[in-house]
Amino acid sequence: MTNTEINPLGEKDFVETLIPQRFPFVMVDTLYSYSETELVSGFTIPNDAIFLENDCLTESGLIEHMAQTVALHTGYQFFLRNMKAPKGYIGSAKDITINKLPKLNDEVITTIYILQEFAGITLVDIVTKLDGVEIAKGQMKTVLAK
Repeated sequence: MTNTEINPLGEKDFVETLIPQRFPFVMVDTLYSYSETELVSGFTIPNDAIFLENDCLTESGLIEHMAQTVALHTGYQFFLRNMKAPKGYIGSAKDITINKLPKLNDEVITTIYILQEFAGITLVDIVTKLDGVEIAKGQMKTVLAK
């Protein structure tokens, strides 16, 4: 079973309440699954995506999608506690490898694996797939704003 065959926990309108980004910078539109140590998000590339060039999502757009998947994990944690999600930023990104850029109307599925969470700093491994094939991966550290 693929992620697109399961019922998501939340789609566009709900997902946008969990992250600090707003249109046109929103790069996640589906929350497929959540646990304390893992989250799976989706993003279907729209024709009004700010990081769209020549009908492909740019490298910057794909990295932003990965970062917003981390933000979605944090936002959903706060939602479960009936709290407003804080803003945050990318502290570092390393070993980012992009093998292919998704095209207009493609849906990318990204899984983050929480390696460490402490004092508002989250370290994750990230894997992004297109049609079940890994197209990007890396490690990212995000920091909650005070």
